[in-house]
Amino acid sequence: MNRPRETPYRDELLADSSVHRTYEDGREEWRRRDVADGRRVVRWHDNRGAAGTDELLGDGIIKRRYADGTVTYGRDIGYGRTVWDGGERVLVNRTSFGGRMGAVLGGIGLATLAVTAAQLPPAHLTPEEEEALRQQQANSSASGGDSGGGGDGGGGGDGDWSSDDDSGWSDDDFG
Repeated sequence: MNRPRETPYRDELLADSSVHRTYEDGREEWRRRDVADGRRVVRWHDNRGAAGTDELLGDGIIKRRYADGTVTYGRDIGYGRTVWDGGERVLVNRTSFGGRMGAVLGGIGLATLAVTAAQLPPAHLTPEEEEALRQQQANSSASGGDSGGGGDGGGGGDGDWSSDDDSGWSDDDFG
């Protein structure tokens, strides 16, 4: 098991329906839902000059494509946590109910916050593997299953981008 570096963050819904994400390490992101090539993505840019898109594939896998074409993968592991960087870093959503609950459970020893090998994101996926995960996600959303999406673990709360949105977007929108 790996004990990764945790980076908590909070989301603030802005008047234009975008989200301002503030990380405790000083980074900031501005995030907006979009559709690219018929796929749901979250477009983002940050205060350090980086930009790109996040796409929920399936099985909790999040594909992050930077503006320069670089791709990396993360995995939603529940309780408001998303693993990145091969398990070296975990983003922790302090806005969502799941994230707050994960912090409480971890604090009293009821949930381990270590990351197991089964929870690690893939280092690389082929286009065929990505497409299979997209189909899995589409089937899960169509059947009324959990839409996944960045580790909220359900609950809603302050992280909601839209309370009347029934399109399968998660309130945490891709870690």
